[in-house]
Amino acid sequence: MLSREPLFQRVAIIGLGLIGGSLAGAIRKHGLASEVVAADQHQDDLLLGLSQGVIDTVAQTIAEAVQGADLVVLAVPVRATRKVLEAVRPHLGADAILTDVGSTKTGFVKDVEAVFGAFLPRIIPGHPIAGSEKSGIRAANSELFNKHKVILTPPDDVSREHLAKLQALWEVCGATVLTMSVAYHDEVLAATSHLPHLIAFSLVDTLAGEDQNMDIFRYAAGGFRDFTRIAASDPVMWHDIFLSNRDAVIRMIDHFTHDLDQLRTAVAEQDGDMLLRVFSRAKAARDHFSKMLSGQAYVTNNSEKQVTFRLQPGGSVTGDIRVPGDKSMSHRSIMLGAIAEGITEVKGFLEGEDSLATIQAFRDMGVTIEGPDDGFVRIHGVGMHGLQAPRGPIYLGNSGTGMRLFTGLLAAQPFESELTGDASLSGRPMNRVADPLRSMGAVIDAAEGGRPPLKIRGSQGKKLTGIHYDMPVASAQVKSCLLLAGLYAEGTTSVAEPAPTRDHTERMLTGFGYKVERDGPIASVRGGGKLTANTIDVPADISSAAFFLVAASIAPGSDLVMRHVGMNPTRVGVINILQQMGGNIEIMAEREVGGEPVADLRVRFAELKGLTIPEDQVPLAIDEFPALFIAAACATGRTVLTGAEELRVKESDRIQVMADGLATLGVETTVTDDGIVIEGGQTIKGGSVYSHHDHRIAMSFAVASLRATEEIEIDGCSVVATSFPRFVELARETGINISAERSAAGADQGAQ
Repeated sequence: MLSREPLFQRVAIIGLGLIGGSLAGAIRKHGLASEVVAADQHQDDLLLGLSQGVIDTVAQTIAEAVQGADLVVLAVPVRATRKVLEAVRPHLGADAILTDVGSTKTGFVKDVEAVFGAFLPRIIPGHPIAGSEKSGIRAANSELFNKHKVILTPPDDVSREHLAKLQALWEVCGATVLTMSVAYHDEVLAATSHLPHLIAFSLVDTLAGEDQNMDIFRYAAGGFRDFTRIAASDPVMWHDIFLSNRDAVIRMIDHFTHDLDQLRTAVAEQDGDMLLRVFSRAKAARDHFSKMLSGQAYVTNNSEKQVTFRLQPGGSVTGDIRVPGDKSMSHRSIMLGAIAEGITEVKGFLEGEDSLATIQAFRDMGVTIEGPDDGFVRIHGVGMHGLQAPRGPIYLGNSGTGMRLFTGLLAAQPFESELTGDASLSGRPMNRVADPLRSMGAVIDAAEGGRPPLKIRGSQGKKLTGIHYDMPVASAQVKSCLLLAGLYAEGTTSVAEPAPTRDHTERMLTGFGYKVERDGPIASVRGGGKLTANTIDVPADISSAAFFLVAASIAPGSDLVMRHVGMNPTRVGVINILQQMGGNIEIMAEREVGGEPVADLRVRFAELKGLTIPEDQVPLAIDEFPALFIAAACATGRTVLTGAEELRVKESDRIQVMADGLATLGVETTVTDDGIVIEGGQTIKGGSVYSHHDHRIAMSFAVASLRATEEIEIDGCSVVATSFPRFVELARETGINISAERSAAGADQGAQ
């Protein structure tokens, strides 16, 4: 047993089976209590637990176990809970915590209220998501909870001190603790645990009743055995669980049988499109299960790992590479392909988390999408009016582009929808798209400050009305959002931009056969048209190329070629600015692919000079400024940026976050309301930088290492995969001395 100050003096375990015994053993192993006492109706199990060192003391009765305990854990069958609570109540200390380990919570709370008269602040229901094919004290394992989830469902007025102690106990046992409401817990478990068990029991029972039952089981493949393994679980325990969680289980059974009946009809009527739609949606949901349910369920997934970049100073950048496909075009290719008529094929699709979230969203709305497979996606369009209501909230991860564009598209649909995202996206204001959409007649509810989740009530039989909108700040996302809504609106929707922004939406709409009018700074569409399927070849993303453009420009000895880079004139600000700073960038093999200009780029080291960045270039490089700030720090002379207010409402306040990070590395800057002043030529030192979970911040400071004098550590880098899969590998390949370290959630300051 490890030596530590115990969290509890006396822990009483009522029920010494697999879970109770494993918890008792873990508590003793980690020194979490001065004494672990157990009560159980089976005396032999208690004696075995004592002899194996699982517990310290055997109690002959529940009353004896509970007397003097400051933590009481009920680990009994759920149908026995009320009787046990009645035995516990008279002896429970006034300050003792009472918890349980059952897989249903509504029934437990009802039993607590019946026995105690209320759901008390020190009663904290719990459910460890762990188990074994074996049961009983003989299967007890003090490591059972390591790297598993424990869900706590405390009352609204829970004692925070007691909750913290119970959470600390589980965490020391190796578990990750989540909290949620009682009702939500039971709904989640009904869907992900109880229903699969019910189906497994039923399937085995059905097949056992077939005439050829022996052959059915003899020739069953591994998948059948894996799925039906859970039918070997304790029948009595599951009998209790299903009766206890009756309402939630019935809802899930009804939902499942409805969907199963639709599949039966599809098979009977040879409806291959229906089968492909369901199977591809299910495969994608399974492949990306962890990400889709991040923060909502109990599955263990990589999104809970914090990633830290560690970079050694110096180096040069060389090679011949192709960076990932353009994220903006990847999003739009899926969106327009989904509402087009016919099959759209996409090559070069960016398989980052943001773009994958867009694919999943359309699958949730009934669109059959094959892939992605090495950048290839096939979209079976449903037409302008073929989208179906999603079954639940649409989760968009960290994708601000997805959130804003979906808001415009869904505002015109006849069904209700809800858009959610991760913690970073949930902190970003969406009023810049919600307000003009409301003036078109959309009904959109947002959280405080116009932040997600966004609840969109749809057109509800009433069409949106086209408007003219003068954007106060140049933004391609706002423009695209309103144009997408305008496809469905009565009349013409026009958007005037104060400065040019990327025009991928307009170009791609034209490629899909939808007429877009352009009159100087004004883009407009007329509602009521249709889109026809197209073939799209997504060029390499210039925003991703920007990090390597800057890297090769600032590192002596660098000579790098990048292939098939998108050269849309509304996106080349980073090239224009670097060239004006003296950058050595050669544009080669210019060509047009699918309506978008592309080229190969060769970039070599150059002595950069500071400049006042022309404001007409700001919208053309809005996403690339974090990398350009690094170039400015390495240049001679002063660089001045103005007119860049939009940088303050990206994944982070990119102006302030970059200034803070540069200061950590010894580079002083002056932040203004709409920009920054950077004195070049300062020495970049080492240090620990926090990215604020902004992928572009993380990658920019990785580039800074090429001119640093000491090691740079960058925390909060797990989000880099949202826009640039394999960034670390490609950076290493070109000569950047980078490594990525993963740790449990909460290890860096971003987890607070």
